[in-house]
Amino acid sequence: MQQREPSASESYFWPTVWAIGLHVLVFAMLFVSFAMTPELPPSKPIVQATLYQLKSKSQATTQTNQKIAGEAKKTASRQTEVEQLEQKKVEQEAVKAAEQKKADAAQKAEEAREAAEAKKAEEAAKATEAKNAAEAKKAEEAKKAAEKQQADIAKKKAEEEAKKKAEEEAKKQAAEEAKKKAAEEAKKKAAEDAKKKAAAEEAKKKAAEDAKKKAAADAQKKKAQEAARKAAEDKKAQALAELLSDTTERQQALADERGDEVAGDFDDLIRMRAAEGWARPPSARRGMTVVLQINMLPDGTVTNVSVARSSGDGPFDSSAVAAVKNIGRLTEMQGLKPSDFNPYRSFKMTFTPEDLAL
Repeated sequence: MQQREPSASESYFWPTVWAIGLHVLVFAMLFVSFAMTPELPPSKPIVQATLYQLKSKSQATTQTNQKIAGEAKKTASRQTEVEQLEQKKVEQEAVKAAEQKKADAAQKAEEAREAAEAKKAEEAAKATEAKNAAEAKKAEEAKKAAEKQQADIAKKKAEEEAKKKAEEEAKKQAAEEAKKKAAEEAKKKAAEDAKKKAAAEEAKKKAAEDAKKKAAADAQKKKAQEAARKAAEDKKAQALAELLSDTTERQQALADERGDEVAGDFDDLIRMRAAEGWARPPSARRGMTVVLQINMLPDGTVTNVSVARSSGDGPFDSSAVAAVKNIGRLTEMQGLKPSDFNPYRSFKMTFTPEDLAL
């Protein structure tokens, strides 16, 4: 990590602190030195002598006294000089001691300043060394980053070329696969088309055969229906002729007998006509039985059809009701006597899938 170069304020901060500290230390040492200065010895009292001249004394005595006074004055003067010298010596020693302490403090302050400057120089040297090391490290890292970038570019270029080559190979392979698949699909489609064509021809052939069979069956069924209708009409005509040509008792007996036969014939005719218009539902099965309530007019017109008893299968019941309604009108019933028609005004008939599939 690159070290930050100290600013100008940061460069002068510690020297300023050291200088202030040294001045405070010097003043403290001076204060301590003055506080520790030894007390001067008390000065000796100066003897002051006053010479009084007595008028009554003699001249010799006066001279002697003057001499003594002069000696005392000289002695006092010498003592005062000695004391002053001693006081001056003490003061000089105190000043010298204070100057020595001040010099020592100044020397210590200078030594501290030199130590601070040396430390500052050492720190500056270390900072310069650290800065140079950081710059060298930064240069090395930049060099490594450049080399890595070049390596990454080369690697990326190689990867892109490999990817491009792989994509081209994949495209080529995909094209070949698509071509192969298209050929297979074309072959498969041709086989399916041929199969469908064969199936269509087979279905067409089968449909033609079914249509032919159905036409033959319809023709046979229609022929049978015509034969049945003709037989019924013949029986009816014969019955009417016999009724008209015989005696009253005979006619009554034959009427009763023929009525049952006619009724049976009309029941068969109703089933046959209903079978002609019946649409078989997918749910119709053998064994199903539905009872229908049928109402008719004397001219043979069917007016109403309803389910009297269900088979249990709704679609089959509905198909039976629709088949009877589709009859519309039975022209064969026209001309019946009221007594013969009365049973058909409202009657019940039972139908099964077998009855409707005639």
